[in-house]
Amino acid sequence: MRFLTAILVFWATATAGALAQTGQPHDAGVNLQRAATPMMERITDFHTLVLVIVTLIVLVVTALLIYVMVRFRAKANPEPSQFSHNTLIEVIWTAVPVLILFIIAIPSFRLLYFNDVVPEADMTIKVTGYQWYWGYEYPDQGIGEYLSNMIPDDEIDPAAGQVRLLSVDYPMVIPVDTVVRVQVTAADVIHAYAMPAFGVKIDAVPGRLNETWIEATETGVFYGQCSELCGQFHAFMPIEIHVVSQDVYEQWSAAVANDPDSGNAILAEFQSEQRDTRLAAR
Repeated sequence: MRFLTAILVFWATATAGALAQTGQPHDAGVNLQRAATPMMERITDFHTLVLVIVTLIVLVVTALLIYVMVRFRAKANPEPSQFSHNTLIEVIWTAVPVLILFIIAIPSFRLLYFNDVVPEADMTIKVTGYQWYWGYEYPDQGIGEYLSNMIPDDEIDPAAGQVRLLSVDYPMVIPVDTVVRVQVTAADVIHAYAMPAFGVKIDAVPGRLNETWIEATETGVFYGQCSELCGQFHAFMPIEIHVVSQDVYEQWSAAVANDPDSGNAILAEFQSEQRDTRLAAR
């Protein structure tokens, strides 16, 4: 009983930590990051469905093993049975796995289609992977490529909400509730653009333009990393995305076209207001 209680307390604590720190990893994390896009919501639902199915399979198989060990032990069966086939059982253990696979396959194909087909986009961002940083370009807004590098440890400012190994000097910025087409490529070696809270992970391949899409449903700061081994400093190639309101995005896009630092000042002010609002709500 104490063991089960400890598991429940650990799970509740980990879940509470995930809710408090949306968009980034946290201590004692045992679950997926909380979804911030419709895509990640569907991925989470599918993950939960498969987890339930796998758990039931494990419980049934474990129960069968225990039954067989007890019912057919040598002491209870001094003269073992001589049969080697049972048609009904063989049909069942063939048909049931096929049925389970169909149950998993239908939502799986729906999810793959939802993920692969980019809906009509409101804007486009081109993302380029370099060793070992990212470049962002906004062709619709006339914003040329700017580079995004990880902030060194000795320059991290926790008071400003910066996170070691994840915060960058010039983040990617998108407006909330907006369909964003993300075109991904690389300039040198293969990278992978991955954002867990958005349900996005796509390879950045030199000479090839891959694309995915994002529709963030809440404002905030979200972190990801390059997820393809790309050389010596692969571990120091984070992705930081700021999801802001439409009016703040318009201010940022107008400012960053001329001066990236002034764009950062707008983001800092917005995030400060968001933190004050969350603290007041508590």
